[in-house]
Amino acid sequence: MKNIAITKDVQSGLTPNGVLQDLLDGNSRFVGGNSQATDNSALVSQTTGGQFPKAVVLSCIDSRVPVETVLDQAIGDIFVARVAGNFENVDILGSLEYSCKVAGSKLILVLGHESCGAVKAACDGVELGNITEMLDKIMPAVKKSAVEVEGEANSSNSAFVAQTVENNVKLTIERIREKSQILAEMEDNGEISIVGGVYSLQTGKVNML
Repeated sequence: MKNIAITKDVQSGLTPNGVLQDLLDGNSRFVGGNSQATDNSALVSQTTGGQFPKAVVLSCIDSRVPVETVLDQAIGDIFVARVAGNFENVDILGSLEYSCKVAGSKLILVLGHESCGAVKAACDGVELGNITEMLDKIMPAVKKSAVEVEGEANSSNSAFVAQTVENNVKLTIERIREKSQILAEMEDNGEISIVGGVYSLQTGKVNML
């Protein structure tokens, strides 16, 4: 049973590779129907005075991808930043920098997912209120996929959508490194890793890129 929250000493002893493996092990438990039992009351009590999460996950807002659940993590284990299409902006970058530089997290996981609605909308050039500007952040991935995948460059082409989901994760990671000197230096120094994966709605598995 998960009933002991991560402490500063425990967090300090973690490595980026170890944290990644821990998250993947948690996902394997989720897929296998063996998620750990948790004593939430104990974890709430232990984390009242502070938190020392091991990782931060940048994910989509999609309700079918509850991050803590699919990675089998509990209170105090991970930070989660969510925005439709799991891309970075200045607020997300600040959140990632806080998670790693200030709060000590060892890993940034950019997590896309199969059949992402935001990606599909970007593929179709949807324009609607503030959604239009939001989808602009995903367009670099759409344009990249357009020269990589045969067939129609819209959401009717499942291969095109899948490639765009992957490209969006990869380009987001590139931009995080480009736009955040803090995070880039931390990764260069081996203090953190920045990695990406795609969650399968069909199987529940996180596939690393």
